[in-house]
Amino acid sequence: MGMWASLDAVWEMSAEKRIFGAVLLFSWTVYLWETFLARRQRRIYKTTTHVPLELGQIMDSETFEKSRLYQLDKSTFSFWSGLYSEVEGTLILLFGGIPYLWRLSGRFCGYAGFGPEYEITQSLVFLLLATLFSALTGLPWSLYNTFVIEEKHGFNQQTLGFFMKDAIKKFIVTQCILLPVSALLLYIIKIGGDYFFIYAWLFTLVVSLVLVTIYADYIAPLFDKFTPLPEGKLKQEIEIMAKSIDFPLTKVYVVQGSKRSSHSNAYFYGFFKNKRIVLFDTLLEEYSVLNKDIQEESGMEPCNDGEGDSEEIKAKVKNKKQGCKNEEVLAVLGHELGHWKLGHTVKNIIISQMNSFLCFFLFAVLIGRKELFVAFGFYDSQPTLIGLLIIFQFIFSPYNERIACGNMIEKVYFA
Repeated sequence: MGMWASLDAVWEMSAEKRIFGAVLLFSWTVYLWETFLARRQRRIYKTTTHVPLELGQIMDSETFEKSRLYQLDKSTFSFWSGLYSEVEGTLILLFGGIPYLWRLSGRFCGYAGFGPEYEITQSLVFLLLATLFSALTGLPWSLYNTFVIEEKHGFNQQTLGFFMKDAIKKFIVTQCILLPVSALLLYIIKIGGDYFFIYAWLFTLVVSLVLVTIYADYIAPLFDKFTPLPEGKLKQEIEIMAKSIDFPLTKVYVVQGSKRSSHSNAYFYGFFKNKRIVLFDTLLEEYSVLNKDIQEESGMEPCNDGEGDSEEIKAKVKNKKQGCKNEEVLAVLGHELGHWKLGHTVKNIIISQMNSFLCFFLFAVLIGRKELFVAFGFYDSQPTLIGLLIIFQFIFSPYNERIACGNMIEKVYFA
């Protein structure tokens, strides 16, 4: 009888409370499951103290041990930062943080002479305050990750001043993109009529394609210096590899990533017949800023190979050089070009846009349900931006988690 009474009590709860409770329950269920999986992986990091047989031919014991200890520290950091994020999100929901921030943004608008009828203006203020809050609460974790973990394992190359200037610049650039795009999206939803979800989806499609197109040419250079890869054997080999798979390569750039980290990477961008390749300078010994500093200090010429240098300079070069041989650079780049050759890029765009269209369609179906707004503390108003937040982030969370799992499986198969 007690069990049935409890079930009846749950059923008699208002729809708003059931929605709110389901959102919290699912959020914590996903968090606990992911934590369980992470702890299993951490156990592997702790117990696997010798190079596995499969890696014995390509990795020495010292490199393996460094990687293992790095992953252990990263997993510890991920546990505590993930727990903080989950607790923070739960407290925001339980104590009405979202409606409070909406009311606060309304007061700011009121001070500037904008009344409740200026919903889009209030929405932009809300977004600004929300992203500012997120940036400030995430800053200590980012600082710890950069100046403790990455520094401990020899990857960090940033000073505190550079880090803070970079963070402020990123925040400003993000707002310059986020706020105008959000304003236009909200306006389209307002005037779009019964088929607003189609227009909203088309708008986000155009925005995403534009951002992908202009990112490396106009946005990324705000943070890092891009220079053409000089003529030489490596460039010739890259061009030969691209030609072998009919990759329409037009330019090869080197990005100055070594001023932040000694991690290495490579990527390509561009549409149709205008593809560009970008290599991190940490992949390239002779172009790395780390090595240029040593060269300037010692009067060395690039690509000197160390002949005639003092033992002190040789030691510094040995410790600072992070570049790879040409074969290794081509291997990293070949992985990225393989995604293009196998059509993964196009497939991902198509799948993501189909998913986006479905989400906007379901949003159009659910946006009129008042109980969704009441469940999250909005009793007297139903702002469009809040509807987007509630439906896309909370109501769609089971669906989003399923999509995330699908992406993870895809990475396992295609990485």
